[in-house]
Amino acid sequence: MIRIDFNRLRFLVIDDNAHMRRILRTLLHGFGAREVYEAEDGAAGLEGFTHYIPDIVITDWAMPIFDGLELTQMIRQPGANANPYVPIIMLTGHSEKKRVMSARDAGVTEFLAKPISAKSLYQRILNVVANPRPFIKTKNYFGPDRRRNVNPNYVGPERRKGGNADVIKQQALLEKVKVPG
Repeated sequence: MIRIDFNRLRFLVIDDNAHMRRILRTLLHGFGAREVYEAEDGAAGLEGFTHYIPDIVITDWAMPIFDGLELTQMIRQPGANANPYVPIIMLTGHSEKKRVMSARDAGVTEFLAKPISAKSLYQRILNVVANPRPFIKTKNYFGPDRRRNVNPNYVGPERRKGGNADVIKQQALLEKVKVPG
Protein backbone atom coordinates (compact mmCIF):
# COMPACT_ATOMS: atom_id res chain seq x y z
CA MET A 1 0.00 0.00 0.00
CA ILE A 2 1.18 3.51 -0.81
CA ARG A 3 0.88 6.25 1.78
CA ILE A 4 1.15 9.87 0.73
CA ASP A 5 3.51 12.13 2.64
CA PHE A 6 0.95 14.95 2.78
CA ASN A 7 3.18 17.33 4.71
CA ARG A 8 5.30 17.72 1.56
CA LEU A 9 2.38 18.73 -0.68
CA ARG A 10 0.93 22.22 -1.20
CA PHE A 11 -2.83 22.38 -1.80
CA LEU A 12 -4.98 25.18 -3.15
CA VAL A 13 -8.70 24.87 -2.31
CA ILE A 14 -11.01 27.11 -4.35
CA ASP A 15 -14.67 27.23 -3.40
CA ASP A 16 -17.11 30.10 -2.90
CA ASN A 17 -18.64 28.27 0.09
CA ALA A 18 -16.62 28.99 3.25
CA HIS A 19 -18.09 25.90 4.96
CA MET A 20 -16.89 23.62 2.12
CA ARG A 21 -13.41 25.20 2.24
CA ARG A 22 -13.31 24.52 5.99
CA ILE A 23 -14.35 20.86 5.47
CA LEU A 24 -11.65 20.37 2.82
CA ARG A 25 -9.00 22.12 4.93
CA THR A 26 -9.92 19.96 7.94
CA LEU A 27 -9.73 16.75 5.87
CA LEU A 28 -6.40 17.74 4.29
CA HIS A 29 -4.94 18.65 7.69
CA GLY A 30 -6.25 15.32 9.01
CA PHE A 31 -4.35 13.57 6.19
CA GLY A 32 -1.20 15.40 7.32
CA ALA A 33 -1.10 18.39 4.95
CA ARG A 34 0.51 21.52 6.36
CA GLU A 35 0.20 23.91 3.41
CA VAL A 36 -3.45 24.41 2.48
CA TYR A 37 -4.25 27.72 0.79
CA GLU A 38 -7.74 28.92 0.04
CA ALA A 39 -9.56 31.15 -2.44
CA GLU A 40 -13.25 32.11 -2.57
CA ASP A 41 -13.73 32.44 -6.36
CA GLY A 42 -12.08 31.69 -9.69
CA ALA A 43 -10.23 35.01 -9.94
CA ALA A 44 -8.77 34.70 -6.42
CA GLY A 45 -8.02 31.05 -7.24
CA LEU A 46 -5.97 31.99 -10.30
CA GLU A 47 -4.11 34.58 -8.26
CA GLY A 48 -3.47 32.00 -5.50
CA PHE A 49 -2.33 29.47 -8.10
CA THR A 50 0.26 31.93 -9.41
CA HIS A 51 1.37 33.00 -5.93
CA TYR A 52 1.49 29.67 -4.03
CA ILE A 53 2.41 27.30 -6.91
CA PRO A 54 0.41 24.40 -5.42
CA ASP A 55 1.12 20.73 -6.11
CA ILE A 56 -2.63 19.99 -6.28
CA VAL A 57 -5.64 22.25 -6.98
CA ILE A 58 -9.07 21.33 -5.60
CA THR A 59 -11.75 23.54 -7.12
CA ASP A 60 -15.51 23.85 -7.06
CA TRP A 61 -17.30 24.07 -10.39
CA ALA A 62 -19.90 26.82 -9.76
CA MET A 63 -18.27 30.02 -8.49
CA PRO A 64 -18.56 33.75 -9.14
CA ILE A 65 -16.31 35.76 -11.47
CA PHE A 66 -15.29 32.63 -13.37
CA ASP A 67 -16.10 29.04 -12.61
CA GLY A 68 -13.94 25.98 -12.08
CA LEU A 69 -14.05 25.03 -15.78
CA GLU A 70 -12.84 28.47 -16.87
CA LEU A 71 -10.16 28.35 -14.17
CA THR A 72 -9.02 24.93 -15.40
CA GLN A 73 -8.80 26.19 -18.97
CA MET A 74 -6.69 29.17 -17.84
CA ILE A 75 -4.35 26.95 -15.83
CA ARG A 76 -4.00 24.51 -18.75
CA GLN A 77 -2.78 27.19 -21.19
CA PRO A 78 0.81 26.10 -21.98
CA GLY A 79 3.24 28.93 -21.33
CA ALA A 80 0.65 31.04 -19.50
CA ASN A 81 1.70 30.05 -15.98
CA ALA A 82 4.25 28.19 -13.89
CA ASN A 83 2.66 24.72 -13.99
CA PRO A 84 -0.01 23.85 -16.58
CA TYR A 85 0.47 20.19 -15.57
CA VAL A 86 -0.81 20.62 -11.99
CA PRO A 87 -3.39 17.99 -10.99
CA ILE A 88 -6.85 19.57 -10.75
CA ILE A 89 -9.60 17.86 -8.77
CA MET A 90 -13.06 19.23 -9.63
CA LEU A 91 -15.78 19.24 -6.95
CA THR A 92 -19.43 19.66 -7.80
CA GLY A 93 -22.88 18.75 -6.67
CA HIS A 94 -23.77 18.08 -10.33
CA SER A 95 -22.43 14.77 -11.55
CA GLU A 96 -24.44 14.19 -14.73
CA LYS A 97 -22.43 12.49 -17.48
CA LYS A 98 -22.55 15.69 -19.58
CA ARG A 99 -20.86 17.65 -16.78
CA VAL A 100 -18.24 14.98 -16.13
CA MET A 101 -17.37 15.01 -19.84
CA SER A 102 -17.22 18.82 -19.92
CA ALA A 103 -14.82 18.80 -16.96
CA ARG A 104 -12.71 16.10 -18.60
CA ASP A 105 -12.63 18.07 -21.87
CA ALA A 106 -11.54 21.22 -20.02
CA GLY A 107 -8.51 19.40 -18.60
CA VAL A 108 -9.70 18.36 -15.14
CA THR A 109 -7.61 15.49 -13.76
CA GLU A 110 -10.14 13.98 -11.31
CA PHE A 111 -13.84 14.57 -10.66
CA LEU A 112 -15.44 14.36 -7.22
CA ALA A 113 -19.20 14.67 -6.62
CA LYS A 114 -20.51 16.32 -3.47
CA PRO A 115 -21.18 15.35 -0.80
CA ILE A 116 -17.60 14.20 -0.51
CA SER A 117 -16.15 11.70 1.93
CA ALA A 118 -12.67 11.55 3.40
CA LYS A 119 -12.13 8.25 1.60
CA SER A 120 -13.17 9.58 -1.83
CA LEU A 121 -11.00 12.70 -1.46
CA TYR A 122 -8.02 10.62 -0.35
CA GLN A 123 -8.51 8.24 -3.31
CA ARG A 124 -8.54 11.11 -5.84
CA ILE A 125 -5.38 12.58 -4.31
CA LEU A 126 -3.71 9.15 -4.31
CA ASN A 127 -4.61 8.77 -8.00
CA VAL A 128 -3.04 12.09 -9.03
CA VAL A 129 0.07 11.61 -6.87
CA ALA A 130 0.91 7.96 -7.48
CA ASN A 131 -0.53 7.40 -10.98
CA PRO A 132 -0.30 10.63 -12.96
CA ARG A 133 -1.84 10.37 -16.40
CA PRO A 134 0.26 11.48 -19.38
CA PHE A 135 -0.66 14.84 -20.87
CA ILE A 136 -1.92 15.13 -24.42
CA LYS A 137 -1.29 18.14 -26.63
CA THR A 138 -3.28 18.44 -29.84
CA LYS A 139 -4.48 21.35 -31.89
CA ASN A 140 -7.63 21.58 -29.75
CA TYR A 141 -6.70 20.15 -26.35
CA PHE A 142 -4.00 20.29 -23.71
CA GLY A 143 -4.44 18.33 -20.52
CA PRO A 144 -4.40 14.89 -18.92
CA ASP A 145 -5.10 12.00 -21.26
CA ARG A 146 -8.86 11.70 -21.23
CA ARG A 147 -8.67 7.96 -21.72
CA ARG A 148 -8.51 5.89 -18.57
CA ASN A 149 -8.09 2.60 -20.43
CA VAL A 150 -5.90 2.58 -23.51
CA ASN A 151 -7.12 0.19 -26.18
CA PRO A 152 -5.14 0.49 -29.43
CA ASN A 153 -7.92 -1.35 -31.31
CA TYR A 154 -10.67 1.10 -30.31
CA VAL A 155 -12.58 2.44 -33.33
CA GLY A 156 -15.68 4.00 -31.70
CA PRO A 157 -16.98 7.57 -31.90
CA GLU A 158 -14.59 8.89 -29.23
CA ARG A 159 -11.53 7.86 -31.27
CA ARG A 160 -9.06 10.74 -31.59
CA LYS A 161 -9.26 11.95 -35.17
CA GLY A 162 -6.93 13.81 -37.45
CA GLY A 163 -3.57 15.33 -36.60
CA ASN A 164 -0.90 14.04 -34.39
CA ALA A 165 -0.99 14.27 -30.62
CA ASP A 166 2.05 14.90 -28.49
CA VAL A 167 2.06 12.64 -25.45
CA ILE A 168 3.92 14.18 -22.50
CA LYS A 169 4.75 11.62 -19.83
CA GLN A 170 4.15 12.92 -16.30
CA GLN A 171 6.58 12.43 -13.46
CA ALA A 172 4.88 10.86 -10.46
CA LEU A 173 5.13 12.90 -7.30
CA LEU A 174 6.83 9.78 -5.91
CA GLU A 175 9.47 11.72 -4.05
CA LYS A 176 6.48 12.96 -2.09
CA VAL A 177 5.13 9.43 -1.50
CA LYS A 178 6.20 6.91 1.14
CA VAL A 179 5.99 3.20 0.52
CA PRO A 180 6.02 1.46 3.91
CA GLY A 181 8.40 -1.39 4.21
